[in-house]
Amino acid sequence: MTGKAVISLTTGLEDPERVTVAFLVAVGAAEEGRPTLMFLTKEAVRLVVPGTATGTACTGCPPLETLMKRYRAAGGTYLACPICVDAKGLDGTGFIDGAEVGGTVPMWRWIGDEGATTFSY
Repeated sequence: MTGKAVISLTTGLEDPERVTVAFLVAVGAAEEGRPTLMFLTKEAVRLVVPGTATGTACTGCPPLETLMKRYRAAGGTYLACPICVDAKGLDGTGFIDGAEVGGTVPMWRWIGDEGATTFSY
């Protein structure tokens, strides 16, 4: 089995290029067969609200919707920080497929004893 990957993302659509880069890394890991988790905090928790993650960050960048579809199709999942979800007044029960509310303890349980390669954006 290929090693796990965790991509920590704190930025939302206020910095679409950073979001795009994080998704490119996540898609690459997931499509190469790595179990991949995106841990979303701060403004990034809004990305898993249906209909929010839209648009193209730059000329030549793939649309965010396309990256998110590819990520999910490759088995990628999301954990949205519960403190951040509450702070933003979001309803964590209506997130996109593959996303759930979960903090650092569920993230560490997912990583397990074998560890993971991590990226932070």
